[in-house]
Amino acid sequence: MPHQHFKIYKPYGYLSQFVYNQNTRRNKKLLGELGTFPEGTMSIGRLDEDSEGLLFLTTDGKMSDTVRSSKVEKEYYVQVDGLITQAAILNLQKGVEIGIKGTKYMTKPCKAHNLEKIPQFPARSKKIRDERHGPTSWIAITLTEGKFRQVKKMTAAVGFPTLRLVRYRIANEYIDTLRPGEIFRLRNFKL
Repeated sequence: MPHQHFKIYKPYGYLSQFVYNQNTRRNKKLLGELGTFPEGTMSIGRLDEDSEGLLFLTTDGKMSDTVRSSKVEKEYYVQVDGLITQAAILNLQKGVEIGIKGTKYMTKPCKAHNLEKIPQFPARSKKIRDERHGPTSWIAITLTEGKFRQVKKMTAAVGFPTLRLVRYRIANEYIDTLRPGEIFRLRNFKL
């Protein structure tokens, strides 16, 4: 039977897994609750419970290795606390020091820029703080690596903590018009 591939808009509040394991609290929401998937379906990479956006699902473990490789770009739209400066953007582009499992790690150079227009994503199920708590800004960050909570650690390292994180693109696949929880089957999937 041929492998099947999907793209999904992972909603806020869901874990990027299909089954409970010994470390998963039973009150957590899993991707498998969003639809009926073939046996052996897995997510390619992860998005944190409080992150959202484009995620690939597949029955092909080799495809997972390909997508997670450093050859594939992942683009994130990030709402940060405050009006981000050009100096902070330049630091993100050059790479910043973050902590990974108690060890200091220098992120690889990446693409980063301000988003002039606020992205029109669907409202999140949990409200983000409002303007009474100060201004926010949106940036785009494109990475070829994916360390644990990397984007959030990077924006915090330059003084602008992440408020909302949406993966917008993986390679040549975009979130397009998908709504949170919506699933689209990919036919002839190649990167």
